[in-house]
This record gives sequence, structure tokens and C-alpha cells, in this order.
Amino acid sequence: MFKNPGTKWPIIIAVSTVIVIGFGIATIKAAINNPVEMSDYGMQKYQEYDTNANDIINAKIAFDKKYSIAWQTPQIAENNTTIIYQVNDKEGNPINNAKIEAVLTRPDTTKLDINLSNPSVNNGQYTFTSVLLPKPGRWDILAKVSVGNDQRYYNIKADTRNPKTTEF
Repeated sequence: MFKNPGTKWPIIIAVSTVIVIGFGIATIKAAINNPVEMSDYGMQKYQEYDTNANDIINAKIAFDKKYSIAWQTPQIAENNTTIIYQVNDKEGNPINNAKIEAVLTRPDTTKLDINLSNPSVNNGQYTFTSVLLPKPGRWDILAKVSVGNDQRYYNIKADTRNPKTTEF
């Protein structure tokens, strides 16, 4: 086929170039079909969280010196999940004037996020309205708790398939 050895190298280079371009196109198509989700850890863009990491850590330490927060939800389920937090001061007195913002989110997408606000407060126990989770599996419960000028983030990982699986 190649009687002249000088004619095979241009063909090999051309074929190699077509293969590289094909892999590039396949990579771009895979990226478009499977977009990267932006992290919302800390209920903000990761760039903001990284920029303010020291302030967030110091705020958490200051909050923990004055207050304690406890996750009171027995389990999360697809149907009728109620998120409950207990906020007390260090003497054990309930705090009824805290502001809690919470988000239920999947670790793989933000499209199914459920924002929770305006909990009912009873003796330091903050109870959010029950929600229906659109999908079974792992959920992250992100909360921002503020008492006066003190604030902290309180993040929990839970799974609807195994009620005993909870990670702080």
C-alpha cells in the first residue's frame, strides 16, 4: 500500500489529528450533558465561603461559647419530614429569639433544594413545617443559626433509606 515511505507519515499525522479532535468533542459533549453543580456548603458560594473561612470559624467558636444547638429530628423520610432544632444558652435556658434559616439539598444537585423558613418556636425548640422530599436517598440539611450578632452554620447529612444514618 505504501510503496513510498514518505507518504505514510502525513496520513498517520492526519488520522491522529482527527482522533484527538474526536476525543475533544466527546469530552465537551460529556461536560455539557453532566454539568458540575456548584457547592452551596455554608449556604453560600464556595468562593465566598473560602474567602471568609476564618471569620466563619471564629463566629462558630464565639457562638459555641454562649449557645448550644441540637438536632432534634428523629429521622428524615420521603413523606412528612419535620426538621426540629433545639437552641439553648450554656446554662440550659431555652433561646426563643434565634433566627434559623434551613435548606434541604441533595449533594449532587441544587435543583431539588427545599428552603425552610419561619419555624414555630416553643421553649427553644424550632420546628419547621413538614415537607415532602421529592427523592429518596441522601440529603444535606444546611442551617444558619443567628442569635443577636452571633451566628454559626450547622450542617447535617442524613439518608431516607437508613434512619440511623446521620452525620454532623
